[in-house]
Amino acid sequence: MQKLRVMKRMVPLAASILAASLAAARPAPARSDRPNDEDDRHYAVRGIVLMMDGDLDGAAEVFQQIEQKDPDSPLGYVLEADATWWKIYYVSANLIDPDVFDVANMEETPYDSHFQDLDNVAIRKAEARIHTHQQLARSLLYEGCAYALRARLEGLHDRDLPTARAGKRMRAHLLRALELDPSLTDAYLGVGIYNYFVDTLPGIVKFLSMFIGLPSGSRTEGLQQLQLCAEKGELGRAEAKFYLAKDYTRANEKQYEKSIQLFGELQQEFPHNPLWPMLIGSLHYRLERPQKGEEIYREVYQNTAGQDSEVNKAVHKAASQALERLHPDQKFP
Repeated sequence: MQKLRVMKRMVPLAASILAASLAAARPAPARSDRPNDEDDRHYAVRGIVLMMDGDLDGAAEVFQQIEQKDPDSPLGYVLEADATWWKIYYVSANLIDPDVFDVANMEETPYDSHFQDLDNVAIRKAEARIHTHQQLARSLLYEGCAYALRARLEGLHDRDLPTARAGKRMRAHLLRALELDPSLTDAYLGVGIYNYFVDTLPGIVKFLSMFIGLPSGSRTEGLQQLQLCAEKGELGRAEAKFYLAKDYTRANEKQYEKSIQLFGELQQEFPHNPLWPMLIGSLHYRLERPQKGEEIYREVYQNTAGQDSEVNKAVHKAASQALERLHPDQKFP
C-alpha cells in the first residue's frame, strides 16, 4: 500500500520532468522584436518619399536606420545605394535633356566609392540569404535591384560592357524572383528598363552579345512592365514612373504629352524636388512651346537660387545653363 502511494506521487514528478525535457528540446519561439522585412519595407517608404522629393541625405538616414535595425537584411543597403546613385545622377547627368539614358562621359564622382561599397554589401547579404533559402524570392529581388543600380551607374559613365554585364545579372535574378513570387511588382522596374533598353539600342546590343550573350528584349513589353510597376509597385513605383516618363520622350516614342503628365504627377507627389518642373520645361520645347518652357526654366532658376542642398544646386546650375543657351548675351549665375 505504501509502495502504491509512493508510485502515485512519483507519476506527476516524472510527468513534470518529461515535460521540462520536451520543452528544452523544442526550438525557442521567435522573438517578437525580431526584424521583419514587411515592417522594414513600410518604414523604407518614408525614405523613398524623401529621396524622390530631393532630400537625399534625409533618405539615407532612414535607410541607415533600417540597416541598424536589421543588419542581416540587404534592403537598407540597396536603398541607401539607390539614394547615393541619385546623388551621382544630380552631379553628373544631363538634367536638361529628358531622354532616358543620360550619359555623363566623366570619371568617378566623389560618391562612386561609397555607392560601390553599399552595393557590394547589399549583394553579399542577399547572396547569404539566398544560400540559406531565407525569403528566397525577396532576396533575389534585392540582389537584382543591386545589380540594376550597378548597371545604372555604369551607364551614367558611358561604360557599355560593364553596364550590360550588370544588366544581364539583374535580369536573371529578377526573373527568378518573379517565378517564385509573381506578386513582386517591384521587379518589373529593372526588367522593364532592361527590355526597353535592349530593344531600342540594337547596334550596341548586337556588339555586346558577341561578348556576353546578352538576352534580347522587347520595347513594348518594357513599357508595359514599367507602367505596371508605376501603378502597383511597393518600393519602385516612383522610379518606374520616372523612367517611363523619360522613355516616352525618346525618338522611339515621341509621346511628349504623356511624359509631361507623368512628370507632373511626380511634381505633385514630390513638390520640393525642382527636377520635375525642369524636365517639364524641356518638354515644352519639344512641343514647340518655347515661351512656356522658358517661363518654367526661369521659375526653377529663381526657386533654387541660394539653396544649399545638392539637388537644388545641381538643378539651379542646369537651369542657368539652359537659360544661357537661350540668351547667350546674358549671365545667369
